[in-house]
Amino acid sequence: MQNDEFADLLWGAQAIADYIGRNYRQTVYLLSTKKLPAQKIGAMWIGHRGKLRARLLGDAASNGGAE
Repeated sequence: MQNDEFADLLWGAQAIADYIGRNYRQTVYLLSTKKLPAQKIGAMWIGHRGKLRARLLGDAASNGGAE
């Protein structure tokens, strides 16, 4: 179980950007304004794939899927 949780982590804003399909600057903005669920540890952003997926799919569902 613990290995699954560790494997779910995305290390760094670029890794998060790649996962959500946005560029680095857009992702840093979304992270710094707390629009994405992630934590900053030192200078590095760390996100969970599951939490990011839930937030993005939840937002899409709440506005009818429109962007």
